[in-house]
Amino acid sequence: HVQLVESGGGLVQDGGSLRLSCVASGYTQSNRCMGWFRQGPGKEREVVAAIYDGAHSTYYSNSVKGRFTISRDNAKNTLYLQMNSLQSEDTAMYYCASGCLRELASAARDFAYWGRGTQVTVS
Repeated sequence: HVQLVESGGGLVQDGGSLRLSCVASGYTQSNRCMGWFRQGPGKEREVVAAIYDGAHSTYYSNSVKGRFTISRDNAKNTLYLQMNSLQSEDTAMYYCASGCLRELASAARDFAYWGRGTQVTVS
């Protein structure tokens, strides 16, 4: 049984920073491929960033490239998302996901396991 628990969300001013964390437990092989997604009010869930094993190690959506950084600590089974230069458009519920169903997955349908999310609000 895989469990993903996000933390680190909150209210931040425009231009500020936050770091999200996601602690994974259970079937740890699913951690080989993990990602962050977000869903704003009235919007579909979209990929923010993903991290994989191998040479193609990370993926970022164009909207966050250069501002956000995805990383992980395998010893702690923890995934991170460092978010800098936050904008109001980044306001959303942020979800951690793992267990890619295909190589180099970046679509929500291609992740098997999900956390409950952490709210990020930029004002």
